[in-house]
Amino acid sequence: MGMREMQQRVFAKRDAQHLLVKAPPASGKSRALMFVALDKLYNQGRKKVIVAVPERSIGASFSSTKLTAHGFFADWAIEPEHNLCTPGSSVGKVDAFVKFLDGPAATLVCTHATLRFAFEKLAPEAFNGTVLAIDEFHHVSADLEGNRLGALLREVMNGSDVHIVAMTGSYFRGDSVPVLSAEDEAKFTPVMFNYYDQLNGYEYLKSLGIGHHFYQGRYTDAIGEVLDLDKKTIVHIPNVNSGESTKDKIEEVGFIIDSIGQVVGTEDTGIILIRRHDTGTIVRVADLVDDADQKKRAETLHYLSTVASKDRDGVDVIIALGMAKEGFDWPFAEHALTIGYRASLTEVIQIIGRVTRDSPGKEHAQFTNLIAQPDAATDEVKVSVNNMLKAITASLLMEQVLAQNFTFKTKAGNDDAAKPGELKIKGFKEPTTKRVKQIVETDLNDLKATILQDDTFAKAAAGSLDPEVTNKVLIPKIIRERYPDLDETQVEELRQQVVVDSVIKNGEVREVGDKRFIRMAEKFVNIDDIDINLIDSVNPFQRAFEVMSKSVTTSVLRIISDAITATRIEISEDEALLLWPKVQAWVKVNGRKPDARSDDPTEKRYAETILFLQRKKQQHLAAQRAAQMDVQS
Repeated sequence: MGMREMQQRVFAKRDAQHLLVKAPPASGKSRALMFVALDKLYNQGRKKVIVAVPERSIGASFSSTKLTAHGFFADWAIEPEHNLCTPGSSVGKVDAFVKFLDGPAATLVCTHATLRFAFEKLAPEAFNGTVLAIDEFHHVSADLEGNRLGALLREVMNGSDVHIVAMTGSYFRGDSVPVLSAEDEAKFTPVMFNYYDQLNGYEYLKSLGIGHHFYQGRYTDAIGEVLDLDKKTIVHIPNVNSGESTKDKIEEVGFIIDSIGQVVGTEDTGIILIRRHDTGTIVRVADLVDDADQKKRAETLHYLSTVASKDRDGVDVIIALGMAKEGFDWPFAEHALTIGYRASLTEVIQIIGRVTRDSPGKEHAQFTNLIAQPDAATDEVKVSVNNMLKAITASLLMEQVLAQNFTFKTKAGNDDAAKPGELKIKGFKEPTTKRVKQIVETDLNDLKATILQDDTFAKAAAGSLDPEVTNKVLIPKIIRERYPDLDETQVEELRQQVVVDSVIKNGEVREVGDKRFIRMAEKFVNIDDIDINLIDSVNPFQRAFEVMSKSVTTSVLRIISDAITATRIEISEDEALLLWPKVQAWVKVNGRKPDARSDDPTEKRYAETILFLQRKKQQHLAAQRAAQMDVQS
């Protein structure tokens, strides 16, 4: 019926009242919605479909589409008066929305804002008989006080028989607030389709690279090192409020143009023609940063959406600030060059999504983050280190999303050989409940995102905590906070899944003869001999520190290490109890107590552990004495 694999997966769950589709940008979510919505109209008794998108430009993804040409039973049709993603006042759009609910038409497209304004005039039961589709669902938040879309969703779910189709390429918000509460999320049937699935289904694009480039001084002096003019590139310059910005966005665009070559002219479409310094060929550049002339920018955007999106030679480089992210369609884009740390993982994923569309002649796509190195001479060392760590750990998350998925099983004594895509691990606890299985199948990457966004964990990833503390104390704590409904057995099952999946995906696999070895903790281990204790001894995100070690000088590495040490990670009782046997072993080997002033972070941590336990013991003895005095008195 003309469906891609992802769309088939979604259509198979079309009977669900609340459907949550998690799939990368450019994977075909809009058409998947059309298939499901039409089935609900024709076969499930629904009367109307409302599609809400975050901004007007994305509404074009849901315009009328001939689906019967590929064998589907109906076409998707949006009448002009029911396309509310056009210029005009919000008042007029709200009136059209309300009129649509009372009229005979079946389908409407509007913005999130129009949906929110219209809901102020409607009761939840007005949505009886409807299908409400929310695109870019990560705009919703469980914070009902500060997120009107989230509050609207909950009221409509509780006050009507509405069917919901929620779609997102990034199911985590930049502010770390969950998209849905655990209670509401349990009402949704999830459909997961990841980047690995997507790339495997493409005809041309076969690989996606995630990389960093570090600079000192001003980024405008370093951009020439990473701007490959032989690749179709989207350059996102930093926000004017960020540390990387020069505070003059127009001047920054000028620097980038100068690094390319000499301007020879500007077309009526706004496309700037630049003669390259190195080859003398003409590069076509679109400037979406300069917003002084709105008419000119509108002409450039129109050209990009109508000509450049279909003609490979239409444009070569797009320079943007807040634009060309969510929903922006340029199939030929193969390099996303982003300057400065992005606090939002959602934003990173949306930017990467601009280069992951399949296109003839595009075998590889690349995301490069140009990040400032910390400089001891400035007062912003702590901020720079934090930004650098988070940028790297966010990229590591994306590498994990791109990696092949494995199924993990418990290895018994005389097991049969593992099936393809399956790994057997001694001592591994498989999920025993439907809830944990569902989280593992559909929510594992989002859980990793929550872990990586945790401030303490970012520091732990850089090697400042013992791996077992990271794996057995810190990760379970974050799991309990995210899923308060899980008991301790479920938390441990989920913890093992996160750690094992992360370590295996970060590991390098080699085949020697008929045996496979995986590199963990600086040594290769036979895959048949892996056990959970060995995996727990490995920092699952140690590669964050390895990336920095290879990419920056030893002096910068020292600045990073000192900055992490300065922002002390407090010792918890769980960590101290876990480390105590290791402290005792260290004392036995070295013949002395660990020194709190040592340059070795492990020795330093062991010394802090002893001090912590001594304080605890003193407090315990003091409490005992006080209790005895109470009894005597």
